Amino acid sequence: MTGGPVTGRRGAGPAGLLLIAAAAAWVWMVTRWGGTQAMPGTMSLGLSAFLAVWTLMMAAMMLPATTSVAALYARTMTVHRTPRMVVFTVAYLLVWAAAGLPAYVLAVGLGRAASLPAATGTAVAAAVFAVSGVYQLTPLKDRCLARCRSPIGLMLRYASYPGLSRDLRAGAHHGAFCLGCCWSLMVLLAAFGLMNLWAMVVLAAVITAEKLAPAGRLVARTVGVASIALAVAVFWVPALAPGLTGGGTTGM
Repeated sequence: MTGGPVTGRRGAGPAGLLLIAAAAAWVWMVTRWGGTQAMPGTMSLGLSAFLAVWTLMMAAMMLPATTSVAALYARTMTVHRTPRMVVFTVAYLLVWAAAGLPAYVLAVGLGRAASLPAATGTAVAAAVFAVSGVYQLTPLKDRCLARCRSPIGLMLRYASYPGLSRDLRAGAHHGAFCLGCCWSLMVLLAAFGLMNLWAMVVLAAVITAEKLAPAGRLVARTVGVASIALAVAVFWVPALAPGLTGGGTTGM
């Protein structure tokens, strides 16, 4: 498999719905959280509220980069393209919604770390940056990213799925690869603050560049090196990790 994601005019209409959904999610996030201070942990949200906010965040950040794959999937259909692509996308987002459960547990733990002495929060922030950066440079990251960047092979696999569950299985399968590709970037939100909208915008741009830009693999490696550098720099500039060191920043 070579080349970037494939799109076509026939898939452009249905895929446009995903961009509208992503834009609506961004509008909600900015309206609800814009101007607020980046907060550590779960932002005092209970599990159900956290999962709802998390899923909206994932829709805002992930759908723009997934539009090309959804368009390609729609092109494989001869009938009912739009509703089947919607089912594909819902299954994709359900994977990310499920990832909100370990994200909540992690946020609770890191929120407690943020309440400890500043040196502890800084050390935890360095660990978060380091884990994210190292994963960005691993073969597993490369493998998952390759599947997201060149999904034609996946489309052939999805075509073999029988029955009415095909769209759900295909969306969940692609969501799993996407999760494997991007979880290390989402972890950075723990350091920057879960509702740090500037961080969300930058990370969404990175995710889109990794998946769609010709130099996507180089972007992934560059971000990995930068994250490792932040793991060192945060000891001198704790404000680089406002979500864990108390140096809160406004969302937008």
